[in-house]
Amino acid sequence: MKLITWNLQWGRGLDGRVDLARIVAHAREMADFDVLNVQEIADNFPGLAGNDDADQFARLAALLPGYTAIPGYGVDLQGPGGRRRRFGNLILTRLPVIAARRHALPWPADPGKESMPRVAVEATLQFPMGPVRVTTTHLEYYSGVQRSAQAARLRELHDEACDRAMRPGFPTAEDGPFDLTAQATAAILTGDFNLPPENPAYDDIQKPLACGGPAYRDAWAHVHGRAPHAPTFCVHDTRYAKFPYCCDFVFVSEDILARVRDIRVDGDTRVSDHQPVLLEFDGR
Repeated sequence: MKLITWNLQWGRGLDGRVDLARIVAHAREMADFDVLNVQEIADNFPGLAGNDDADQFARLAALLPGYTAIPGYGVDLQGPGGRRRRFGNLILTRLPVIAARRHALPWPADPGKESMPRVAVEATLQFPMGPVRVTTTHLEYYSGVQRSAQAARLRELHDEACDRAMRPGFPTAEDGPFDLTAQATAAILTGDFNLPPENPAYDDIQKPLACGGPAYRDAWAHVHGRAPHAPTFCVHDTRYAKFPYCCDFVFVSEDILARVRDIRVDGDTRVSDHQPVLLEFDGR
């Protein structure tokens, strides 16, 4: 199984051109991926640099026939003419989707700071080995208060899901919404966390779970040990930081961590302001 996570900056490359087809073509060059997790996807936001009013969620889905698209909107606003204006994340996968959920992340007040509401998109996918929860997210950039609260909530969501899997509810088979769906402790969390590995929130995501389930672990550290994370942001453009750093991670639950075969960063591409991350995983 191959998974790519990538902040697309609404498809805008460092040349200023917004081109989602170019993004998808590059992802296909990287790998014959089973899952593509992308962040900063826009619908009806022509005010973004280089962008038009296209529904990028629909456009990306059309570019990947045979993949199921699972969108999640952190921002969902009234727009001109009654059309919604939406901004968020998207999971695209060719694996069977057992269930999907969208989680609004905490948005506490932080006076004087720019911010927007954030979302985590979760899909329970049917791997040959069994069900695995795959989540992608994008945490707040400007507010450390909000970012820390969001990171803690991601761990809590994993804790809740593991607890449900280990202590399932009453089973029904009525072909209704109360019927149990597959619950899994096995999980993969990806996205742009807008923090470096030295930030305390990075460790917060990996803290032990209250339910005793398998905690998240950084797949890069599992594969590369103490080697520094390859940078994923400000690699070719230093407007937002003086030096490149890593803020795009893949966390894998401890019960399936041994199945991680490789993780690497494409440091060369310039078709977004972030670098894509590829995870190779034994899903058999």
